[in-house]
Amino acid sequence: MKFITTFSAAILALQVAVPAQAQDAGAGQAEYMNSCASCHGASGTGDGPLAELMTVEVSDLTQLSAANDGAFPMLDVIMTIDGRSGIHGHGYPMPVWGNRFEADAEGMGDYASEIEVRGRVLSLAMYLQSIQQ
Repeated sequence: MKFITTFSAAILALQVAVPAQAQDAGAGQAEYMNSCASCHGASGTGDGPLAELMTVEVSDLTQLSAANDGAFPMLDVIMTIDGRSGIHGHGYPMPVWGNRFEADAEGMGDYASEIEVRGRVLSLAMYLQSIQQ
């Protein structure tokens, strides 16, 4: 009986997770287009309209896995998006748009805003993983 209950719970979790993943993919792409495409380009290859104004070469985000022996560097990507890495673009730390994720979550309370910010960063990282070549 315990197996059936566990199996039923697993099936229910999958039914909930699949639509959530589809929603996350759309949310990640929207975050990318709003926050990253101006420099990295709509396709992620580093050819955005602001790329030529940067003081450093804009990364081709479709080649992150290729540059990491075929494995997507999820933690490095997350740390770059949230500003914990030391990457600089146009003389300032990456991301150049600063604390955008924090500012959007203000007024939600400490825990809710942290969940919102982490979810948006993860959605963006998952989208980048999906465009690897």
